[in-house]
Amino acid sequence: MPSSLEDLLRAALAGRYEIEGELGHGGMAIVYLATDLRHHRQVAIKVLRPEFAAALGPERFLREIDIVARLSHPHILPLHDSGEAAGFLYFVMPRMEGESLRQRLDREPRLSIEEAIGVTTPVASALDSAHRHGVIHRDIKPENILLQEGEPIVADFGIALALDAAGGERLTESRTSLGTPHYMSPEQASGEQTIDGRSDIYSLGCVLYEMLTGRPPTEGNTLQEITAAKVMGRFTPVRVLRPDLPDRLRRAVEKALSPAPEGRFATAGEFGAEIGRVIPELAD
Repeated sequence: MPSSLEDLLRAALAGRYEIEGELGHGGMAIVYLATDLRHHRQVAIKVLRPEFAAALGPERFLREIDIVARLSHPHILPLHDSGEAAGFLYFVMPRMEGESLRQRLDREPRLSIEEAIGVTTPVASALDSAHRHGVIHRDIKPENILLQEGEPIVADFGIALALDAAGGERLTESRTSLGTPHYMSPEQASGEQTIDGRSDIYSLGCVLYEMLTGRPPTEGNTLQEITAAKVMGRFTPVRVLRPDLPDRLRRAVEKALSPAPEGRFATAGEFGAEIGRVIPELAD
């Protein structure tokens, strides 16, 4: 009887990591809880599914992951290790004890203005740092924002960068599934090959919109419907759904959601700074 993927991984990493069980999975990767036997600590190991591993190849994957491993920011989830073992491509992250922003929004779909800003500004700072190092996240969404003792941590830079670097028709489907449609920028949803940090700004604008209103800005039954709405800039004005928003915050959300990249903030740092100016105004 063929061994399971988990059994094969456990054998491949024996002596270095002890696989304890699956933590979660998505379309591109599976995450396992493991013990780092060398450092005696629990970690999370993200393993690419075999079809993506085959499309990337170990050399390209490890090269791109190495770029991500150099990122250093208090709101970016660090990478402890990465490698290839028996055909598996994996990278190792700290085991986070908190919850994701998605889990928080599942419990409380609309956050206070202060809480929404408290998530957005650190994430914007993390993205600004990554962008200055040439790294675009490409998959900013509530699932990839972790809340550790109330502080947001951005996860999953690695897969996005590696998949983008691979390119080619073999990854057409993975490019589509890479960014979740509701949070993808119009240019990413349209399949443009070259995007920059302003795409992440749009995605973070979508997350902020959802934290404030309880729903993503664009809705539809298919990727085509959602993409069309994004390209046309069609979404319910945030002030309609959240009348108590200060004008500065409303304008910042709408600017971040501009369908054209040149209509958005030039940098994530600018976006975060503008959002941060709302807090003192709330006390007036």
